[in-house]
Amino acid sequence: MFWTCSVGQQLETLNSKLETEEMEYQGNILKMRSELDEPIRYFFKIGNQEVDMNALIGKQIRMQFDGQINCISCGKRTKTSFSQGFCYNCLQTAPEASETVMRPELSKSQFGIARDMEWAEKHDLIDHIVYLAVSSELKVGVTRIHQVPTRWIDQGAAYAIRVAQTPNRHIAGVMEVFLKKYFTDKTNWRDMLKNNVAENFDLQAEKENLLQLLPAELRQYRCTNDEVVNLHYPVLEYPTKLKSVSFDKEAVIEGELKGIKGQYLLLDQGRVLNVRKHNGYFLRLSFDS
Repeated sequence: MFWTCSVGQQLETLNSKLETEEMEYQGNILKMRSELDEPIRYFFKIGNQEVDMNALIGKQIRMQFDGQINCISCGKRTKTSFSQGFCYNCLQTAPEASETVMRPELSKSQFGIARDMEWAEKHDLIDHIVYLAVSSELKVGVTRIHQVPTRWIDQGAAYAIRVAQTPNRHIAGVMEVFLKKYFTDKTNWRDMLKNNVAENFDLQAEKENLLQLLPAELRQYRCTNDEVVNLHYPVLEYPTKLKSVSFDKEAVIEGELKGIKGQYLLLDQGRVLNVRKHNGYFLRLSFDS
């Protein structure tokens, strides 16, 4: 006896198989690339490819780590990753791992002093933005001008405003240090991931109040752009309790992707994975297409 079916039924069966076919990507990862949109779009950089992570929200994903870590600066294999992706040697020598990355006030590139002046000319001796942002509470921060709004997105900010624009990193850092007497420069990542955002701040008014605190030599760098940028993240539901997961403790991390905020993947059962912390890790990412 022969079994027959219509062309339509055959196509339906084929499409069903395609829908359940597992896709797999592998390679060393870097922090997710983001694009300002409604909501923000995220792309997982794995090897030479990028995965549209927004398309995976609500789906089961699986990430496997086999123990390989490569330095994001020199590419050499390393047993331990320092400062989000560097081997120990590059931590001490690479310009992108300099202490001025975390403490911009220490930059001396304006005097011709840096780990790598060519790098400094492209990253330190350019305009910088001092800003106010709200992620868990009102905070002050510094970023290179071309990193707006990426820096705000990486921090999981709900909204932000430019306060000042300086001609180099050092001046921006000096301004930030001065303002830390009045504002925090930290993000409470737990509150941010729970979407426990502080009261609605009038950032334009806060900006004016902040500027009055500055000495005249710093107030001259006031940014004339007073736009408040609102940021919305692709999240189905925010966790009420958090469990941080890491490939340093678990070789396989899998589950339903509930959303993305900052540089965190929000999985079911309140589990959260900091992607940026695992820069340089070699992973296998798989999911149903």
